[in-house]
Amino acid sequence: MERLINELTVSGTEIVKKLVMALLIYFIGRFVIEHLMKLFDKLGSVRWVEPTVRSFVGNLLRTLLYVLLLLSIIAVLGVPMASIVAVLASAGIAVGMSLQGSLGNLAGGLMLMIFRPFSVGDYISASGADGSVREITIFYTTLNTPDNKRVMIPNGALMNANVVNFSREATRRVDMSFVTSRGEDVSEVERLCREAVFEVEKILREPAPEIHLDKAGENFYSFTVKVWVRTEDYWEVYYDTTKRVTEALSRSGVRQPETHLVSAGT
Repeated sequence: MERLINELTVSGTEIVKKLVMALLIYFIGRFVIEHLMKLFDKLGSVRWVEPTVRSFVGNLLRTLLYVLLLLSIIAVLGVPMASIVAVLASAGIAVGMSLQGSLGNLAGGLMLMIFRPFSVGDYISASGADGSVREITIFYTTLNTPDNKRVMIPNGALMNANVVNFSREATRRVDMSFVTSRGEDVSEVERLCREAVFEVEKILREPAPEIHLDKAGENFYSFTVKVWVRTEDYWEVYYDTTKRVTEALSRSGVRQPETHLVSAGT
């Protein structure tokens, strides 16, 4: 009985020591990881590091550091690493099958970093959602919609979807349609539209604006107005041009059909 008590005492003492050591390693490791991530954020905030890369690498680095911390704690507890590797290998297939979607998202995140179809801050349309890219993590890409909703899209879905990037090019074309009653002087309407368009300050003179009769219906004419702008000025020019052309046609007494459809670009 004395021998048993001594063995239990020794074993208990060893277990307590390992648990205490594991807790110390956890708290110290967590402290170190958080400070390393803060240091990474400071170093990554320099201008030459693109936000897209900084966000993705930061998330990946945090995950790897916590995995290393977990392995260190397991080693301190005295669990043989060979056994851990064997268990992980045997469970890997089952986990992989159950986490196919997550692994696909991880692979999608890596592909996004390689091919770079968009960056943080770009306005995109993909997988049924439109918004500005807020963050790209290893599994999800976060968008902020124009009405300030947050949308999280799996990276795997993004890599398998058509992605429209509205911010990648320096310039965009604004396409608008205006209608008048049939019988109006086509040349006069085009002149009024052209004068109104050139009153808009932020349109580009090259390529030159285009104003054409686009369609003639039973009771209406449809005119297309196309102007080029810098990408960041798109909506300001769109609304300003719409206002100025509408006011110019109204002042000149150009009649509108009783029913018509006005379409606009996006």
